[in-house]
Amino acid sequence: MSAMKLLVVGADGQLGSDVVRLLSPTVDVTARVMDELDVTDRAALREAIEASRPDVVVNCAAYTAVDRAETEQDAAYRVNVLGARNVSQAARRVGARVVYFSTDYVFDGTASEPYDEEAPTGPLSVYGRTKLQGEQATREANPDHLILRL
Repeated sequence: MSAMKLLVVGADGQLGSDVVRLLSPTVDVTARVMDELDVTDRAALREAIEASRPDVVVNCAAYTAVDRAETEQDAAYRVNVLGARNVSQAARRVGARVVYFSTDYVFDGTASEPYDEEAPTGPLSVYGRTKLQGEQATREANPDHLILRL
């Protein structure tokens, strides 16, 4: 039996580099950094995913400058929403599951207990809204998905 093949996009960020480091000893990991593969470039993304034919695409690419997102809304939207959709669509084309990393910023922060999967969302920032929209884009574009909120 061959090892599971993972493609990690956004592998140069803090999360992406940790994912690559932790999973590389146990699975076949291809790491793509932003300079090599921009998630907002739909055609290049599709080509890269079709060429590598992974079992799972791990989307670690994100616009994470929380405060700057308030003034750079288009940039946050392009990466966190359109990029998420592009990754999910390309993964679906090759029959791959997609893993999308989201955030607790999708909540309003008023809960007195830890949030669970069914908790109502209510993001208060552009960053939180774009990450929530990225979750929705991921769900809609690929039924074989896993969304993790950190």
